[in-house]
Amino acid sequence: MPLLSAGFAEARPTLSVFRDLRGEGLGLTERFAGHLACMADIGRAVVFLLGVLLTFAAGLSASEAAGAATMSLKPTTVAAFDEYVKLTDARNSDELRRGTNLLWIDGLPESERAQAYEELKRGEVKMQRMETRENGENIRCPGGMIHHWVGVVFIPGAKLQDVLRIVQDYDHHAQYYGPDVERSKIEEHDGDHFLVFLRFRRHKVITVVLNTRHDVRYFRDSEMREHSRSSAVHIAEVENAGKNGEREKSPGEEGGFLWRMETWWRMEERDGGVYVQSEVVSLTRDIPVGLGWLIGPFVTSIPKETLTFTLDATRKAVRAQR
Repeated sequence: MPLLSAGFAEARPTLSVFRDLRGEGLGLTERFAGHLACMADIGRAVVFLLGVLLTFAAGLSASEAAGAATMSLKPTTVAAFDEYVKLTDARNSDELRRGTNLLWIDGLPESERAQAYEELKRGEVKMQRMETRENGENIRCPGGMIHHWVGVVFIPGAKLQDVLRIVQDYDHHAQYYGPDVERSKIEEHDGDHFLVFLRFRRHKVITVVLNTRHDVRYFRDSEMREHSRSSAVHIAEVENAGKNGEREKSPGEEGGFLWRMETWWRMEERDGGVYVQSEVVSLTRDIPVGLGWLIGPFVTSIPKETLTFTLDATRKAVRAQR
């Protein structure tokens, strides 16, 4: 161990100097000599213990990471998420049927709403954490965490068809949304119905690669409005991604970093451009006690950061195309 050997190397000159000084008769007392020798011994002990602790900590971290690598999805977790999605779907359908307040910022007080529109015009992505309740009560999700975010972006100068041309061009999503999307491909396409393969790479303390398939349907609401509904029908973590032995992990081997994902998109052309809103509800594992440092940053921050990136990347791709 370099740290341990370096510590001993520093301790030896201290003893050597002491012996030289004592041998040359410079008048050091035996008591002072004892203090120096004791200090050297303590230094060696501290360095040794530090090396042991670092080795133990490294082993402990590896052990915790291995223990955190697998997490099974329970039926009660799935049932809670399905109920959450059903209620969220109903609220979305009701809003689209009414045709008013299609953007989440439209529900803000007047002064805040005006400010939000100004910030969108300046190029910001407006994000909001959402929560669907059942009869006013929280929906408990035992063994899992439900993440619910909505974001909106404005693309000046764009037409509705410009945005659709990008978001429906799934064969090139790896180009538009890289590095979050590593691979993309349309597997089936029939009119406004797509079955799409996307490989995601997500990094936050740990790196997770996911193979996903999405069932996506688009709906034309008017000449100026369109919405879509997407469900992830397959999600699997990938082991040894891009290397020999690459394979999808079985459900019992996965870490539970993304179990489910449901998405609602809305696009509206007005104000000299197109407003694009995306709402995502995802399901991940819960955070085990003591492993927040490893699991927490990934499952809590990735959903918001990914949605923000996706909306910003959509705007950039549309503007680059124009």
